[in-house]
Amino acid sequence: MDESSSEVEAKVLEDVSLPNTEVEEKVSGDTSLSNTEEIHLKPEELIAKAIAPVKREHLRPRPVRFSSNGATDRRVSENKSISSNVVTEKKSKRQFKRERQQEQKSPQHLCPVVAKSGTVSSCQYADKCRFSHDLEAFKAQKPADLEGNCPFASLEKPCPYGLACRFSGTHKDGAPAENLGAQKMSSEMNGLSKDVQKLLWKNKMSFLRADAQLKCLGLSSLGNSKSKNIENKDGSDQDVLNGSIACHESNNKEVDSDKAMDCTPVALPERGVDVEIDDVRPQKKAKCPIDENCCFSEVDNGSTLQRNDLEESSVQTEAETKPSDDCLTETDMSLKSHPREKKLIDFRGKLYLAPLTTVGNLPFRRVCKVLGADITCGEMAMCTNLLQGQASEWALLRRHSSEDLFGVQICGAYPDTIARTVDLINHECTVDFIDINMGCPIDIVVNKGAGSSLLTKPMRMKSIIQAASGTVDTPLTVKVRTGYFEGRNRIDSLISDIGQWGATAVTIHGRSRQQRYSKLADWDYIYQCARKAPDALQVLGNGDVCSYLDWNKHKSDSPRLSTCMIARGALIKPWIFTEIKEQRHWDISSGERLNILKDFVHFGLEHWGSDNKGVETTRHFLLEWLSYTHRYIPVGLLDVIPQKLNWRPPSYFGRDDLETLMASESAADWIRISEILLGKVPAGFAFAPKHKSNAYDSAENG
Repeated sequence: MDESSSEVEAKVLEDVSLPNTEVEEKVSGDTSLSNTEEIHLKPEELIAKAIAPVKREHLRPRPVRFSSNGATDRRVSENKSISSNVVTEKKSKRQFKRERQQEQKSPQHLCPVVAKSGTVSSCQYADKCRFSHDLEAFKAQKPADLEGNCPFASLEKPCPYGLACRFSGTHKDGAPAENLGAQKMSSEMNGLSKDVQKLLWKNKMSFLRADAQLKCLGLSSLGNSKSKNIENKDGSDQDVLNGSIACHESNNKEVDSDKAMDCTPVALPERGVDVEIDDVRPQKKAKCPIDENCCFSEVDNGSTLQRNDLEESSVQTEAETKPSDDCLTETDMSLKSHPREKKLIDFRGKLYLAPLTTVGNLPFRRVCKVLGADITCGEMAMCTNLLQGQASEWALLRRHSSEDLFGVQICGAYPDTIARTVDLINHECTVDFIDINMGCPIDIVVNKGAGSSLLTKPMRMKSIIQAASGTVDTPLTVKVRTGYFEGRNRIDSLISDIGQWGATAVTIHGRSRQQRYSKLADWDYIYQCARKAPDALQVLGNGDVCSYLDWNKHKSDSPRLSTCMIARGALIKPWIFTEIKEQRHWDISSGERLNILKDFVHFGLEHWGSDNKGVETTRHFLLEWLSYTHRYIPVGLLDVIPQKLNWRPPSYFGRDDLETLMASESAADWIRISEILLGKVPAGFAFAPKHKSNAYDSAENG
């Protein structure tokens, strides 16, 4: 895709430049008047209006669109005509399901086993297989091969997609066909095994370590909780107990003893409130905390409950469970150190790529690692979906071997759900830390009581952090916002408690939930929180870091700040990590930017596959990323550097056609860039970004 794609690139750029020129000629007379203000303002005046000060010789006139009443609409549009490739609404789940069913019945959906071997007889299911076995029909409708080499060519074994690979013409003839699927994810880890997934589907997974910690804290769930129901009527299944397989008969005995041991009151849902059984609310105030010996007997060194301990606990007298003067107060319990030592991660001075929904996928993180990122974190995964064994949610936890310091981010509403999730992750995944998202502002998350909703419930925050940190030895970090409502910050009053509850680090996004991503981040408040934090708690800042000068300023203004998390700045210019390490403004060329996109495509084909489905999945996530990268303004075109994250880029000409194309905020032009790298889009292709930015809203969708 390197040398051979140059002709395709030139053709696409030639096709792109013509419509824009025609639009400019048609509206140039009216546009000069509408853009007079921006063109003649001084750079400092433009900055005051949050408009990027692009050099005048590179500014281009904006087309003026007229509404029905004759008034002008000055919103920017690179192309005047609305492209058929851009959709205004997303498809429903029913539409996607119907399309998948139709696709399975078509010859295009060739059986993977047949595709790998090239022979119909290789599939063990024969006529009962739900995939197509019609090789000739598949070859007749298969799209033309893409330019370049197969992404799996460097492996010693053959391509795992065989005839279905979009680079099958470059495959070596006579390659052996055995063990073809083994090397597909050879450099990736944290996959969910089928055995564990089946146990999660059947609600037969046991979480002794998590449940023991919940019991110790007085946060036990109802006895008939789905996540604790491990009854097996036929006795044929086996359960996983903290990573080890044990026969079901012994599990029933342990659970029965475990129930006999539960001497703490259970918090029942309030009357009139609909609550799922497995999301039981923690009790607000325990009559008496469990003593230190109970904690040691249940969770010491992660061992399972012993028979003697269970018997001793089951014969506790009523007097032992009543409050006494010797019981530790709630404050003392929070100050008491945990029996097991926590592993520590030093975040100080390291470049931390934030967990980014949709765009922060594994191929994008690999690109950032190449460009200098030190710490990476997976996309936010919902605890309830992980505990249900959803493959799509577990895919968010996958890790590449190049990610040497990697964490996963989870989100949940209740301590029992989160404790069992971290217990499961601890045994099924290889991670360096686990981050709990308590700052997500998305409505669907907040309405379930998770994310930013927890900022209004400090006691729930305490229960979650204590339950999770006491369940695993893996370092636990927390991500929060300044508060829920604008002007009512509250993290400064909780910062010392967060460290005592068991978190090793906290990331503070300098905006409230109500602000979402509008207005500038309040770094003065982040500094204030860092000063109040205990020495054992590392504080990380997050918000509006878009250059190495931003990074240096925040680090110098607050020596107590461990590091800065980089989020949207990395989406717009992933080479920000290189700039920070080399302490320079990189005036990156359009060709260098295209090479970064090529790396992403290569990593994407390795991750999602080189067949037609993998190519289109890679294209989809490339387009999602391009919906951010077009906001980058080259250093050489600015009157004032560096670019700030809140600057709105005006319409401008780049220094070459490719740079101009990359600056377009038209989704149709993003699709053209994808065609440079992945060939023509299929018939009926449509794209709408999952995260519509303000710039996108002003583009072709009106």
